[in-house]
Amino acid sequence: MTSILQGMLRYEDPVESEMTLLDQPKVEVRYHDIGEVNSQFSVAADLQSREKDIEMARLMSPGKFSGKSGPSCFLKMTKNKLLTKAGCGKDVRHFEFEFVSSTVRYEVGDVLEVLPGQNPAAVDVFLQRCNLNPESFITVHHRKQENGICGTDLDVSKVPIKLKTFVELAMDVSSASPRRYFFEVMSFFATAQHEKERLQYFTSPEGRDDLYQYNQKERRTVLEVLEDFPSVQMPFEWLVQLVPPLKPRAFSISSSPSAHPGQVDLTVNVVSWTTPFKRKRSGLCSTWLANLDPHQSTVIPAWFQKGSLPPPSPLEPLILIGPGTGCAPFRGFIEERSIQSQSSTTAPIMFFFGCRNEENDFLYRDFWSHHSQEEGVLSEAKGGGFFVAFSRDQPQKVYVQHKMRENSARVWDLLSEGAAVYVAGSSTKMPSDVLEAFEEIVSKESGLPSESAVRWVRALERAGKYHVEAWS
Repeated sequence: MTSILQGMLRYEDPVESEMTLLDQPKVEVRYHDIGEVNSQFSVAADLQSREKDIEMARLMSPGKFSGKSGPSCFLKMTKNKLLTKAGCGKDVRHFEFEFVSSTVRYEVGDVLEVLPGQNPAAVDVFLQRCNLNPESFITVHHRKQENGICGTDLDVSKVPIKLKTFVELAMDVSSASPRRYFFEVMSFFATAQHEKERLQYFTSPEGRDDLYQYNQKERRTVLEVLEDFPSVQMPFEWLVQLVPPLKPRAFSISSSPSAHPGQVDLTVNVVSWTTPFKRKRSGLCSTWLANLDPHQSTVIPAWFQKGSLPPPSPLEPLILIGPGTGCAPFRGFIEERSIQSQSSTTAPIMFFFGCRNEENDFLYRDFWSHHSQEEGVLSEAKGGGFFVAFSRDQPQKVYVQHKMRENSARVWDLLSEGAAVYVAGSSTKMPSDVLEAFEEIVSKESGLPSESAVRWVRALERAGKYHVEAWS
């Protein structure tokens, strides 16, 4: 590391002179001779080896991860079905997966985290751009300071892995945007004066807005930023510290394990957008999943987590509100209650779904219709109902909260019977609009003043009978 610090000190700049030993990277990368590496972890291509690589990469990464380092299981995609009309401007997929490692028990309302694969070509370009040897074996150790003395964590349990494997599994080089400090550190390693000045400007108070426009607004990736400043050669330790970690993406599970043993389903919106400067962008994980061919047997690392929607009792009436892909967990709820109804008495379910157009993005139309028929768990005969708002099929926009108000008497009846409320979907205005609709329904149907109706709904929340799972 002395060469890094000397390189900094050679650049005479008042800002740079403030650098101290604490400004060295917070990690140390150690390189290992291939003869020292245990081949069972580095060469074998089986699931156990892959699991160990993922565990080691996440353990050594300075990024913060929820849950255990190694995946709960590995999955294989068996179905990739487009749910929306082709060419309508939205791409929502139904994915089905089977377990290729040990089966994990899950419940409706749980969340599946998926570790996406990065574009291999982008990883290769990153390695070339940074002059890194992909075949090197490394361990990453965290520096720490005790009593003013810098030391290095020398955890002997860390198993060396290939540098390229570490980048693939732990460093998001092809989708995440770097933070401001990345540009500050880059400025110390820029050898072209105009690049150095530009980077210093970006990290100055005067350049803050321009950095935002260049970086966050355009969602420039780490690789794109490095390519825009070709004179910068950052030591690998700094890259390990500053490149955003590759994190699993979380999705609400849209299946019931009772209905589909050994299987887990997801309902995923394939994210894409255009930046202010007309650059095409896409979500890393959703696009990766959408491009998977079920016949190719790609192995997918996954973690099961508890979400915000606890599985309800079969005897608990439900009011579900899930527009768009917010319907995902409730598909699992309804599958589960349908199975339960075959052997015991179950309480009714009202479900409010919303989408833009009946013809374009009416997700799972046949599924809801089937369970809304006579004796189905969504049928009016069983005290439930299925209500759908098509927001763009008429001059005035109609959303789920409008359908709730249209059926306020029935909503109030179920609330009076002790119904639990579950809301899932976009975290923009929908959750607050739905909450306001409930407050208005309680006030209208019970005759309570609006302030008392607000307290009534808040009591529902405190009693654990009002659940929200929202995402941006």
